[in-house]
Amino acid sequence: MRKILIGSMLAAAAPMCVAAPESYTLDPHHTFVHFAVDHNGFSTIWGRFDRSSGKFTFDRQAGSVVLEVIVETASVTTGDSARGNRPRSRDEHLRSPDFFNATEFPRMTYKSRNAKLNGDVPLEIQGELTLLGVTRPVTLTVDRWKCAPHPVTKRPICGGNATGGLKRSEFGMKWGIPATGDEVKILVTFEALKD
Repeated sequence: MRKILIGSMLAAAAPMCVAAPESYTLDPHHTFVHFAVDHNGFSTIWGRFDRSSGKFTFDRQAGSVVLEVIVETASVTTGDSARGNRPRSRDEHLRSPDFFNATEFPRMTYKSRNAKLNGDVPLEIQGELTLLGVTRPVTLTVDRWKCAPHPVTKRPICGGNATGGLKRSEFGMKWGIPATGDEVKILVTFEALKD
């Protein structure tokens, strides 16, 4: 009878031992979307978006990551914001209808569809990017991933880097091609605190 009772207790406790999905919110002060594009074959111009937000849910048992990131397109910067004697700076041009059209499309979004993991470590995020009203698949490779207690707050935090690429012409952003490259490299650096 005692063995049956103990067995019943263990069976009842087993579902409680299963790790529940964990939800994290991106830290906007430590999360940035960077991009790089060829400029006339001479150099690579790097830029970034200074404002983004998002969440991801990490389910270790199911081996899945559900991610959504929202990027404010008007926050684009390449380090060229002063007009000088020009009619507009490069950053102003990037916000115009020639590029991100930030007035009509103030946000671009990335939503995951699938993820490849190695144990607890995401290796690849397959998702869809919506830019200029066009949605296309974009895959991100996770180059760095670490989860640990935050050194100051002691809250659980995950962070890392992810890289990918796209052709901007596929989203309707065709100004300046081929002098300004069509191929865009993406680097996302992120930190996210557990909710």
